[in-house]
Amino acid sequence: MLKQRSSGSIALAVALWVGIGSAQAFDETKYPDLKGQWMRVGAPRWADPSKAPLTAEYRAHLRGQRSGPEDRRTGHRPTITCLPPGMPRVMNVYEPMEIVVTPHTTHMLMQHIHDSRRIFTDGRDWPQGVEPTFAGYSIGTWIDEDGDGRHDRLVVETRDMKGPRAYDSTGLPLHEDNKTVIKERISLDKSNPNTLYDEITVIDNALTHPWTITKTYVREPKKYPMWRETVCAEGNQHVVIGKENYFLSADGLLMPVRKNQAPPDLRYFNNARK
Repeated sequence: MLKQRSSGSIALAVALWVGIGSAQAFDETKYPDLKGQWMRVGAPRWADPSKAPLTAEYRAHLRGQRSGPEDRRTGHRPTITCLPPGMPRVMNVYEPMEIVVTPHTTHMLMQHIHDSRRIFTDGRDWPQGVEPTFAGYSIGTWIDEDGDGRHDRLVVETRDMKGPRAYDSTGLPLHEDNKTVIKERISLDKSNPNTLYDEITVIDNALTHPWTITKTYVREPKKYPMWRETVCAEGNQHVVIGKENYFLSADGLLMPVRKNQAPPDLRYFNNARK
């Protein structure tokens, strides 16, 4: 009798566990189909730099950055030394992107210089004392805008970013105080599910007002697309020593990148050439 009661209790516990598990199962039909490989439309540029609502200080800063190849520094082109581009630049999507939706987190996976993002959608509040990262800390909410019982837009806010960061390779700068806040509205085209839009608003102290642009991505039509590995450090000829950027020649010798650039300090090389 005791054995029968034990068996019955175990069966009841298993049934309850299965029932709870089923109730909490992730229903992917309530979310947009974002599977596959997403590629950017157009060149990996943020926008026309001349249309950026920069403050006078940062407009002058941009002019200094673009004064000529021989005067270029790494400050607003950090990715040449393989530093992550950070937000919002990662959404230029330099390499194809994969979006993985889970019950509590939406992942944006990219092969280019640690561009992957983790967007928390579990209802959490902003944590205290977060250590800033290039990609920042992102919290999102899925929204059913047309009331059909299916989420059709992901609304995201990203904070706690660190620098140096730029919008793209033009050197278009974000403020050095790293107080940037980025808001996004991500959704599929209602008439073409193979087109994805990301409306991005940047709030930054280098801007006179929030700056909104829309990025467009298209889904690769192949059923099994190729995912290319991208290793930034492989074949990279830029070398940063201290605060100076140098270049490796084809024969492996260190070269200056601008006129009259001083060589690095060689004090720890006992046999350094005088």
